Amino acid sequence: MHEQYSPREIEAAAQAHWDAQNSFVVSEQPGKDTFYCLSMFPYPSGKLHMGHVRNYTIGDVIARYQRMQGKNVLQPMGWDAFGMPAENAAMKNQVAPAKWTYENIAYMKSQLKSLGLAIDWTREVTTCKPDYYRWEQWLFTRLFEKGIIYRKNGTVNWDPVDQTVLANEQVIDGRGWRSGALIEKREIPMYYFKITAYAEELLSSLDELDGWPEQVKTMQRNWIGKSFGADIVFDYDVASIGIEGQLKVYSTRPDTLMGATYVAVAAEHPLAQRAAENNAALQAFIAECKSGSVAEADMATMEKKGLATGQFVIHPLTGDKLPVFVANYVLWGYGEGAVMAVPAHDERDFEFANKYALPIKQVYAAADQDYDASTWQDWYGDKAGLTTINSGKYDGLDFSAAFDAIVADLEASAHGARKTQFRLRDWGISRQRYWGCPIPIIHCDSCGDVPVPEDQLPVVLPEDVVPDGAGSPLAKMPEFYQCSCPKCGADAKRETDTMDTFVESSWYYARYASPQYTGGMVNPQAANHWLPVDQYIGGIEHAILHLLYARFFHKLMRDEGLVTSNEPFKNLLTQGMVVADTYYRTLENGGKDWFNPADVEIERDTKGKVTSARLKSDGLPVEIGGTEKMSKSKNNGVDPQDMIDAYGADTCRLFMMFASPPDMSCEWSDAGVEGANRFLRRVWRLAHSHVSAGLPGALDIASLSDEQKAVRRAIHLAIKQASNDVGQHHKFNTAIAQVMTLMNVLEKAATATEQDRALLQEGLQTVALLLAPITPHISHELWQQLGQSGAIIDAQWPQVDESALVQDSLTLVIQVNGKLRGQIEVPASASREDVEAAARANENVQRFTEGATIRKVIVVPGKLVNIVAN
Repeated sequence: MHEQYSPREIEAAAQAHWDAQNSFVVSEQPGKDTFYCLSMFPYPSGKLHMGHVRNYTIGDVIARYQRMQGKNVLQPMGWDAFGMPAENAAMKNQVAPAKWTYENIAYMKSQLKSLGLAIDWTREVTTCKPDYYRWEQWLFTRLFEKGIIYRKNGTVNWDPVDQTVLANEQVIDGRGWRSGALIEKREIPMYYFKITAYAEELLSSLDELDGWPEQVKTMQRNWIGKSFGADIVFDYDVASIGIEGQLKVYSTRPDTLMGATYVAVAAEHPLAQRAAENNAALQAFIAECKSGSVAEADMATMEKKGLATGQFVIHPLTGDKLPVFVANYVLWGYGEGAVMAVPAHDERDFEFANKYALPIKQVYAAADQDYDASTWQDWYGDKAGLTTINSGKYDGLDFSAAFDAIVADLEASAHGARKTQFRLRDWGISRQRYWGCPIPIIHCDSCGDVPVPEDQLPVVLPEDVVPDGAGSPLAKMPEFYQCSCPKCGADAKRETDTMDTFVESSWYYARYASPQYTGGMVNPQAANHWLPVDQYIGGIEHAILHLLYARFFHKLMRDEGLVTSNEPFKNLLTQGMVVADTYYRTLENGGKDWFNPADVEIERDTKGKVTSARLKSDGLPVEIGGTEKMSKSKNNGVDPQDMIDAYGADTCRLFMMFASPPDMSCEWSDAGVEGANRFLRRVWRLAHSHVSAGLPGALDIASLSDEQKAVRRAIHLAIKQASNDVGQHHKFNTAIAQVMTLMNVLEKAATATEQDRALLQEGLQTVALLLAPITPHISHELWQQLGQSGAIIDAQWPQVDESALVQDSLTLVIQVNGKLRGQIEVPASASREDVEAAARANENVQRFTEGATIRKVIVVPGKLVNIVAN
């Protein structure tokens, strides 16, 4: 055994052994407990960042621990390889997205391997390869024929320069993020998944997910947004509109209908279009509305604007005429594209009504509060104690009674009906982009939209295209879109839109069960052997859309007979971010020039807080920007490869797991990394000293001295607490702390006798086993050097010997008036009275209570005695 800890050699040897033995390649083994551990797969951006390192180390620790429990553990990895970043990089570097993507995959795969992850690489999937997306297209065609996927016009953000649809987050201040062009709202044909058909089940089955964080389930419930309300019908005022008809709105608060003073419609609503025919001002306003964002977050915060149409509708209960406004906060495609406004009891309507001098009519009141129409009062949210006023025959009713009475009258007059509705909208998956999965539909003038037959799948995306940013290249490639109709044989056109990349990430976890299977999307036997995933790990930023879509896809696959379970992921762990200090200087234009922490020299106060910082290159001060998520924009990232090269993968893994619990943010610290490395060197040093003296014989537990029993107690206490921390709570930081405490004991333990050395042998074996999931390389080497047969990855997790935890005597701390004054040793079986007597007899206690009266003696069993005296 080398005297010095050399991570480069140790880690290369361990990884070579695992590769030679195919240690992490797994197959279905009926009768053996399975454990499917999955971390969210990465986008191949070019290189790993510290968030990746943390995420995959967390998953690896769990996977390796479960393997040591004797389970058949599956931990696969793949690549979420389609998407806009590849197109942007392609345009910047004049290279095909495929080439850029595959080169990035190769490099990132080598980085992942250097971390020593226990991954079955034979199951690797890459979503941009035809053997993967073929089955996505296959499912698409089946769902299209069933009506679960359909085509309709949808309102989108359209960039007129780049000739493409932009996601909401790509619209910045009303302009395209890349072109800078003013964005238009445009209606174009799009394909939709009918996720709303599964809304009720997606909501109710959240109750089955006991292993999910409550925060994530709440976010999903809010996104699905089940609400109870009513459709309300307003007849057209024929005199002002010119035709007979009805305007329908959905409201969760039909009980406030008597307070409605106007209605607002979206710019695309037929009433808006009719009113604008001979109204230039309204035409201009509608054009302005169409250029705005369709993002809900933007809609909530933007200035509420409207324009009167000159039209009126008839209040279904009072017969009053209510003015119709076109408003920028009403979205076409959400519900009926119209809302009824109750300004007294809705903050958005209140703001709008005050701006345009519209009536504000209070219809609810609390006995102890006056209503002030000049300022918004947020008292309406709590229905308790409120009753209706100014509501005619509905006066004096509470919420439930008013709701029921008003809806009953609406139903009786055929002007409304009770309705349960969901906030969730159908999932539009069409993207006018190149680097995505082709939508397998052929457009025929005679036959309409025809799914590509199964024997013609996959529709292969050409990989040698360099996009120019001006619309989808596929729409300019006759060799791609020209085809024959599968039904009638006539000339037809292939769909040139590609799918939203969320589609690929919605079912990859299932493909891992049988990635080479050519007979279908999944091999049902293999899928049902492994699924659902036992432990899923990923960032909280995926708590809504990705997880919702994956749950939806699992139910689609179940209904196609591919899987038998209802949910894809039993347990979910949302890991925190990796954060680091930031430093900057303010530029003349008001911007900020960010400096990497490695380039900054800092000074700290006695509590470790950074008090000043200077740039190493020029010695001049820089501003301290606080601690933020590692990112390129703030230049506060640390390259994982630099850390691995400098300290080894085990040090990086140990630091990441020790710095904080997995679900909390992890603050990067160079000192912390050095501390982790120092600890591993301590372990190595003690093991080297022990092994160099020759391996001892067996331990004779029956003949241990009191000092030896104390050492063995420390060993088994570490096993007990680490087992609980790792296995039950995923608190790897406290498990590591237990190993550190044990090391403190082992370093001080006697080595004079064969029994002493046999005890140290047990202690070092325990350290290796407890660290094996966290620092697998050094543990692999230690296990061999300690004379153990077989590899440590095939060893069982250590078991607690409860008899070793039994103490003959206890050492108790003695306090006088809360201050430490000594300690006493008492038999473990000592009564409270015996403990108190021993404490009173202690010479330090007698010295510090001399001349005083002992008022109280507090005994905390097994820990301390506090004597209160004055």
